[in-house]
Amino acid sequence: MSFPERVQNVFYTFMYQWIVEEIWSHWNSYYSEVLGEPTTLCETMGKADIWLIRTYWDFEFPRPLLPNFVFVGGLHCRPANPLPQEMEEFVQSSGEHGIVIFSLGSLVRNLTDEKANLLAEALGQIPQKVIWRYAGKKPRTLASNTRLYDWLPQNDLLGHPKTRAFITHGGTNGIYEAIYHGIPMVGIPLFADQPDNLAHMKVKGVAEVLNFATLRAQDLVDALNTVINGTRYKENVMKLSRIHHDQLLTPLERSVYWIEFVMRHGGAKHLRPAAHSLSWYQYHCLDVVALLTACLAAFIFLFTKCCLYCCRTCKCKKVQKNKTQ
Repeated sequence: MSFPERVQNVFYTFMYQWIVEEIWSHWNSYYSEVLGEPTTLCETMGKADIWLIRTYWDFEFPRPLLPNFVFVGGLHCRPANPLPQEMEEFVQSSGEHGIVIFSLGSLVRNLTDEKANLLAEALGQIPQKVIWRYAGKKPRTLASNTRLYDWLPQNDLLGHPKTRAFITHGGTNGIYEAIYHGIPMVGIPLFADQPDNLAHMKVKGVAEVLNFATLRAQDLVDALNTVINGTRYKENVMKLSRIHHDQLLTPLERSVYWIEFVMRHGGAKHLRPAAHSLSWYQYHCLDVVALLTACLAAFIFLFTKCCLYCCRTCKCKKVQKNKTQ
């Protein structure tokens, strides 16, 4: 990251920590009630022996992690199944241009009329057929190359040989299905972890990212043409796909192994760091810093006093010598 980005990152880190603590505080009473003793959500999470992390090094950047972190990104991914007949016929009608899959996730089922019409207008300007997961009012600018569905077999569509690009909000599940099947992306992040997820994909060269608030129809058209016609996007996502598939165990097998490992051994305390048992000032070594600072201050104080005493002693002897002379 550049220096301004690093400053922004630190600011967001502290802001996120504050937001999370505010949200967690509402769960503390619930967890205390369930467990029958005073506790907090943070304390309960800290007692976990194994963490199954839903990413992998095809998505993540290298960083040091604890031994009880197990990466199982793409746990839900699988080879594509045949599409329903009506959907398959529409896909096959795309010819050599292929299709584009568009989904903003299960939480966003509709948009304002203005945004929906803008997106439909943009999709009508590309040569590909478009399958759009959308349950809102039919946009008036919807073109003949775009078909709306309340629900999509997303994994099966991304695994179809005619799929050229995936317009996504940046949810982890959708991103991993795209990586699994080697499909470049156009990201339109909305909230939560989506901007960060798509920032990973942009840096790795497999996605173009757009701002939903300032989005124009031409922006979406240009982004789609870039990722579909630019060979580097397809090459980069295929590289990530090969990394994802080249694992000793599948994510599902790895998840099952570690869950059963914890069951066989009654936990995995040997992998759990002692940091969870430390207070905040011990964790950050503030007590050690305070002691060393106090020792240094005492040394400087004594050294200064000794120097001043020596200076005064020498000065007095010099004055007495002058008086004697």
